[in-house]
This record gives sequence, C-alpha cells and structure tokens, in this order.
Amino acid sequence: MSHYQTAQAFFEACETGQGWTGCAAYCHANATFSCQADALADVTTLAAYADWMKGLLTPVPDGRYVLSGFAADEERGTVIATAEFHGTQTGEGGPVPPTGKAVVSDYAYVMKFKRDKITHMTKIWNDVHAMRGLGWA
Repeated sequence: MSHYQTAQAFFEACETGQGWTGCAAYCHANATFSCQADALADVTTLAAYADWMKGLLTPVPDGRYVLSGFAADEERGTVIATAEFHGTQTGEGGPVPPTGKAVVSDYAYVMKFKRDKITHMTKIWNDVHAMRGLGWA
C-alpha cells in the first residue's frame, strides 16, 4: 500500500470515529501527535487523538468531514489532507448540555511516514472557532 493509500485509510477510520482500534493498522504503535490548539494541548500520541475523535462523536453524533484536498509528497514521506468538519451538538457528553448549535470548521492533517506507516501527525486547526460554533466557549 502506498503512503497515499495508507493515509486515506487512516483518515477515513479516524474521521468516522473508529478510534485507535480502527486506526492502529496504519500507524506505528508509538506514533506521535501535535496540534497548536488548547483543546488538544494534552494529546501527544496518535492513539490518544484517534480516541479523542471517537469521543467527539458522542456529543456531536452527526459529525462528518467534507474532504477538500489530499496530496502526497513521496520524496519527503508526507501526506496532507484538508477538510471541513461539520456537526451539531445534539448528544450528551460535551462540556455543556446539548446546545443544538452547528459548526463548520476547517482543518488539515500533515501525516509523516516512516517506511510504510504513519509515525507522526500534526493537526492544523482553529479550536476556538470550533468551540464557539458549538456553543462550548
């Protein structure tokens, strides 16, 4: 499987809330994660991020992505995905009771590979915009 195909499979598993169980096959066991967003400040592993995404779909059960771009730089072992997250907080489990508010939030994943699996992912995301849109901030 190419880096592009592996990244696509990981992206789909992660964004549909399959958690680390559904994402692990595409990543090194100790894959790291970074994001310059307060909402994810304590998340440092890709396993923890995949499970965070799974958990997000409890208060935002209609959460889904609209993919806007997917590109591979095989020379540098990097795949980049850009998308919009769409969702409405109608479920329990968020930081506040269900707000009924909807959000569209842009984000990007920069996935770095070591051999055939993802070793690090950076998420580029404006968490403040997303949290305000859902009525969480």
